[in-house]
Amino acid sequence: MTGSTPAPFAADDYRARMERAARSAADAGLAGLLVAPGPDLVWLTGYTPPAATERLTLLLLAPGQDPVLVVPALEAPDAAKAAGAPALTLRDWTDGKDPYAATAALLDAGGRFGISDNAWAMHLLALQKALPGTSYAALTDALPMLRAVKDAAELELLAAAGAAADATFEEIRNVPFAGRRETEVGADLARLLREQGHSQVDFTIVGSGPNGANPHHEVGDRVIERGDMVVLDFGGLKDGYGSDTTRTVHVGEPTDEERRVHDIVREAQEAGFRAVRPGVACQEVDRAARAVIADAGYGEYFIHRTGHGIGVTTHEPPYMIEGEEQPLVPGMCFSVEPGIYLPGRFGVRIEDIVTVTEDGGRRLNDTTREMVIVD
Repeated sequence: MTGSTPAPFAADDYRARMERAARSAADAGLAGLLVAPGPDLVWLTGYTPPAATERLTLLLLAPGQDPVLVVPALEAPDAAKAAGAPALTLRDWTDGKDPYAATAALLDAGGRFGISDNAWAMHLLALQKALPGTSYAALTDALPMLRAVKDAAELELLAAAGAAADATFEEIRNVPFAGRRETEVGADLARLLREQGHSQVDFTIVGSGPNGANPHHEVGDRVIERGDMVVLDFGGLKDGYGSDTTRTVHVGEPTDEERRVHDIVREAQEAGFRAVRPGVACQEVDRAARAVIADAGYGEYFIHRTGHGIGVTTHEPPYMIEGEEQPLVPGMCFSVEPGIYLPGRFGVRIEDIVTVTEDGGRRLNDTTREMVIVD
């Protein structure tokens, strides 16, 4: 396994996050934040409720007020054990009582609130009924950068996740490819990620030959053949933080065209990385990578954004895409992953996770970006 397990976050870490979130809400003109079960709740409190519960669980954050976590009574003991619990007040409710009336009593009756994107519609509609004078905005729209800037401890966890993904690639490049199905190589990737300390595997894309021209092909029953280009994109969560890397390998010797396309993508990825520095708009990273591919005559075959943020989820803001004028800030972490996809033939993608430093960027993936030949 790569590295040692970092120290867990403590109550003070979660208290600071909740205070920062409440201040950000005030700066955005909101009366507060309503955080439903999901990645925001985990990041703010360390609490993960039971999956798919229909009972209302909601964190209430407002400037100048102590955080309150509304939870079902039968789940309150587990919530009280969460690392962030000492930094908040638990308000439980029992079956047969109206949780929305109890929650409404804690909110500004005429306020506008940011609410988690993944909040259940039944909960939001019930709150609106209890407080008809309130209005709501999705957190992605209201506070898109809530989790975007990572602190030193988070960066350490992301770097460890990246190193684990790198170790996985170093192992996978030595397994047999020719004559095996994509599903088999995908299973190898998942196994290796777990051996390197991942608790959750989010994706194992193995796009061989023409399947590589579909950026999100994942895996299929196609048997990998000699002469195939193979896109390997894999990642998940290690100690609660994400990994995501892509390398494109070739089974046997590539053609001159395949080498040329791979070189173009490698140059585009380098250009995107070199565009990273504080104050630069996110779209400039996309523009830098895209210009290399367009200048080489393959612009129509680069069909997705250049990157996405990463943290407690493998995809989150900020996004490296045309039109995103959010300036880069030290501590932001995101992918730089240009690609070229030739329909019916092959695809190439190269991806690193990059963090913004005080004077540029730092890669969290260090495996070779040159073409790797596999058997």
